[in-house]
Amino acid sequence: MFSMSVDTSRKARIEEMRRADKSRERRNRIVAFSVGGAVLAGLIGFGAYVFTKESDRKNSEVADAKGPIKGEKVWDAKKLGRTHVTKQVTYPMTPPVGGDHHQAWMNCQGDVYKKPVPAMNAVHSLEHGAVWVTYNDKAPKADLDKLAAKVKKTQYSLMSPLQEQAGPIMLSAWGKQVTVDGADDPRVNRFFTRYVMGPQTPEPGAACSNGVTLDASGAPVMGGGMRE
Repeated sequence: MFSMSVDTSRKARIEEMRRADKSRERRNRIVAFSVGGAVLAGLIGFGAYVFTKESDRKNSEVADAKGPIKGEKVWDAKKLGRTHVTKQVTYPMTPPVGGDHHQAWMNCQGDVYKKPVPAMNAVHSLEHGAVWVTYNDKAPKADLDKLAAKVKKTQYSLMSPLQEQAGPIMLSAWGKQVTVDGADDPRVNRFFTRYVMGPQTPEPGAACSNGVTLDASGAPVMGGGMRE
């Protein structure tokens, strides 16, 4: 009888241990499920946050791209002359954003000129859809280096010094112009995005090569010449 009592007690303890193990397993599953659910919810929430922020950023960029550029000056393109002339033209704005011009355009395949270019040839480049970056001696060299790098990788753009202009750094397209604070001014990218071969272009698809460039002395020449 003593042996049977011991066996019964042992079985009871074993059964109790099994129940305890099962109880722990259930608790662990519940905890794991709860933690997993919280992590999943967190990931979903974070993903939704990132998606919302990215969506807001893209919507902001679209709205920004369509909105006015702060400080931009605009001229009526229809009132800007487009006649090819040989006599010197006096433009009402510096740098000019349109008007009668020379029949040969200034090369604008990302050309960075270290010396002033003839305005009448540069205006013809604007007619073809180019953006013209100009600067005077008040512009910081670091900004000019950044702008030169941007121009060099942008077809239908050119850059040259122009001491007579009012602002240190100015961007011009046909009928459009803005003075910017520096190379990192967000208006630089907006102006390029909007106006390089943009809707303001009187002659879309016209060439920006095989026109006028500058030789080593800074004199205008037809053809390859000096391109930096």
